[in-house]
Amino acid sequence: MGEQGKQIFWLNGLAGTGKSTIAQTFAERMFADGRLGASFFCSRDFADRSNLQAIFPTLAFQLAYRYPLFRGKLLQVLKAYPDVVQESLCSQMEKLIVSPLKASGIPTLIVVDALDECKDDQPASAILSILSHYVNKIPNVKFFITGRPEPRIHSGFHIESLQTITEVLKLHMVKPEVVNNDIKLFFQTQLTEYAKQRIDYSLGDDWPSSSDINILCEKAAGFFFYASTVIIFVISKSYTPTRQLNQITSLPQNTSHEGKSGIDILYTQALRQVVNDVDDRKFYSQFRTVVGAVSLVFNPLSGEALSDLLRVSGISATLHSLHSLLLVPMNKADPIQIFHKSFRDFLTDKSRCTNHRFFIDPAIHHREILLSCLKLMGGRLKKNVCGLDDYAALSEVKDLSDCRKDLIGDALEYACCFWTKHLLDIPGSGPGVEEVQEAIGKFFTTCLLFWIEALILMEKLDIGVYALNDVQQWYISVSYLWSNCSGNLCSHLFRQELHASG
Repeated sequence: MGEQGKQIFWLNGLAGTGKSTIAQTFAERMFADGRLGASFFCSRDFADRSNLQAIFPTLAFQLAYRYPLFRGKLLQVLKAYPDVVQESLCSQMEKLIVSPLKASGIPTLIVVDALDECKDDQPASAILSILSHYVNKIPNVKFFITGRPEPRIHSGFHIESLQTITEVLKLHMVKPEVVNNDIKLFFQTQLTEYAKQRIDYSLGDDWPSSSDINILCEKAAGFFFYASTVIIFVISKSYTPTRQLNQITSLPQNTSHEGKSGIDILYTQALRQVVNDVDDRKFYSQFRTVVGAVSLVFNPLSGEALSDLLRVSGISATLHSLHSLLLVPMNKADPIQIFHKSFRDFLTDKSRCTNHRFFIDPAIHHREILLSCLKLMGGRLKKNVCGLDDYAALSEVKDLSDCRKDLIGDALEYACCFWTKHLLDIPGSGPGVEEVQEAIGKFFTTCLLFWIEALILMEKLDIGVYALNDVQQWYISVSYLWSNCSGNLCSHLFRQELHASG
């Protein structure tokens, strides 16, 4: 934050990306340099730190303690308005912060961390709305604010008077190699220091090994809260550190051990804040449908494509409050993604996601997505779906890419390419198997040639070969009477379709 920079700096980051750690470190360094005037670290876990009414009085007290000139001006205000702390936030800002700063002309820095964790019922952050009215009156003051990109925080920073003076850093968009280097250093420093302290247990000079560190970094995937949770798990006094570390590194695709130590609490709190005690079955059903699809698709899709595939309206409203848990791009055409696989692991594990309203049952949702794919293909696929001239060679079609985009689209392309992958994740027994079999049978007898043609247009015919094998493998898993089929099921249905099409 240089002297000629913007007046407000917003460190924007998803849950667990290390915003508070950075804010704490930044505040400490600015304090050491004599530049920090005041700070407020919000936290939903403490009543006084989640109360908006506590922010301005706390900042005023710290500024008065730091600057004698400010203190003198503040005392004048308090004498004139002894009950100012009981007044509105707007009045507090004007009398406790703006008036003394303006009168004293002090250049300083104010840090507010985790603004999203304060209780606020306004559509746009109350603090940011007030700041937008008064910040131009104290030009010598800079603000360093952190917070998840939740709707009301987004809305607050989109107030016109703040946009021009705010610099935004999206922490989760920092180059992965930079974040990974920091996390690697964090693991090495923390674990090595801990090894030196365990005088009762010899860990050896080579603990942790470089391979262990690499595995931990790969699992962390840029997630600082994940890294700190791993450290807490490993140095638990109840078990040996080698045992704890091995439990994590030996299961590189599993996050349950670390989750039970702290990540699950993070996700539970974030989800609770997202829904804000909503008691609406339809909302939770759509939440599971949408978030289940985002979590389980094999290739990320945009909100528009998801809506098209699932035939669900209002997806943007469902995702509106999930910016702290998912990578939801501003551009509606860009894909929505899970930020870290531990969130998917949490949602799909009933023992970890104990609120059944959020639990994503993979078997159910893979079946939902499969049926959606089959319905979409059944309704959209047709002969010459791109309307090309007869006998046209694909290599000679100049606008083929545009044709595919306009006439096939992302949702239908996804359905054509990945429907059998979802099929393989559906158990061979249990509810819904007959419905799946019926839908597949209908697809093969009505859409097979159209599907193959679409794959050719997408230049992905090889996917069809593997897809047919996937179907065969699934039917084997459901104990289909294979020996009673006329050869391979797919080949049999393929011949039927050829015969029917003349």
